[in-house]
Amino acid sequence: MSHVHVYGLACPSAAGIIHLGATSCYVTDNADLILLRDGLDLIIPKLTQVIKNLQAFAREHAELPTLGFTHFQAAQMTTVGKRACLWLQELIWDLRNLSRSREDLRFRGCKGTTGTQGSFVELFNGDGAKCQELDRKIAQRHGFSKTYPVTGQTYSRKVDFDILSVLASLGCSASKIGSDLRLLANLKEIEEPWEKGQIGSSAMAYKRNPMRAERLCSVARHLMVLQMDAGMTAGSQWLERTLDDSANRRICLPEAFLSADVLLNLLLNLTSGLIVNPHIIAINLARELPFQVTEPLLMRLVSKHHFSRQETHEKIRQLSLEAARQMKAGARENPLFDMLEKDEFFKNVQDVLQELKDAKRFTGRAAEMTRGFCDGEVEEAIKDWGISSDGFE
Repeated sequence: MSHVHVYGLACPSAAGIIHLGATSCYVTDNADLILLRDGLDLIIPKLTQVIKNLQAFAREHAELPTLGFTHFQAAQMTTVGKRACLWLQELIWDLRNLSRSREDLRFRGCKGTTGTQGSFVELFNGDGAKCQELDRKIAQRHGFSKTYPVTGQTYSRKVDFDILSVLASLGCSASKIGSDLRLLANLKEIEEPWEKGQIGSSAMAYKRNPMRAERLCSVARHLMVLQMDAGMTAGSQWLERTLDDSANRRICLPEAFLSADVLLNLLLNLTSGLIVNPHIIAINLARELPFQVTEPLLMRLVSKHHFSRQETHEKIRQLSLEAARQMKAGARENPLFDMLEKDEFFKNVQDVLQELKDAKRFTGRAAEMTRGFCDGEVEEAIKDWGISSDGFE
């Protein structure tokens, strides 16, 4: 009411009719919908640029072989670019969901104290068409093409829940990216951008802690939890309205958008300067590659060279176990290839052993899938958001 008083002082001739027929939610709910819309308009272009950055990264490293991991144990090989596509795909889903939420937003309009427009019917002498026209014009005046056809005193708080759900989903994607980068930093295969003079640890001068990725995970966790606020608020509203939503919304809505903005700023920084260390990747790969090729070796020898499957499997098993034992005892390199080459059992298939040393033979369609995904679905997802190869247009 203090605002109504001030407006009356500024415009005395209208003081007697300002806010006539309206309720406070006419002001606050419509204002919140404007803020939600404008907040999404700030977030969506940033997310699009993050996607563009990762698209370039994936293309650049589409063919670089690297160990895949399941259970954080060495598994079948992939490529650095293909792994980045895992992140890209989830961000594209987030972009789609945020865009859909943005398009779904409507204005509350002027619906009166319980959503019946009863006060406005009285003002317009029972002319319902004028009530509808007023609703439409107010929405258009504020940049909305539609209003919610049915409201109570407030717009449904499921609108808030919908938007915080897609923001929380973005937090989930960011947390996954941050977690992966922290693991890869430990392996020294991929590192964060490193500023000149940056200090990794106040005590251990040699360290390069993945502080951005850690911050990414921390803020993402907070964003994901905020979804619960919106859901519990939406589910606990009484009839046409209750006021226990107000204090909660004043916290969770702005914090969700601020958190999402922080995440995207971090992702913009990370994705524009990720450091890939191919030499380290090759070293890590070399320690596991001999084990990785034992299954293709078995398949090749049985199908093309008519070896006994059981005998070959047993020979490979024995040599693999011995190689693993030597590595655990301190061998710096995996000795399995040397052991296979020197074993009498494999003396007539040395050419096969040499072929299997090429890691690129074991990345499947990773490079092809990466290029196809980047050129197809990624391009399609970002084409409408004014992002060029140079960034924001």
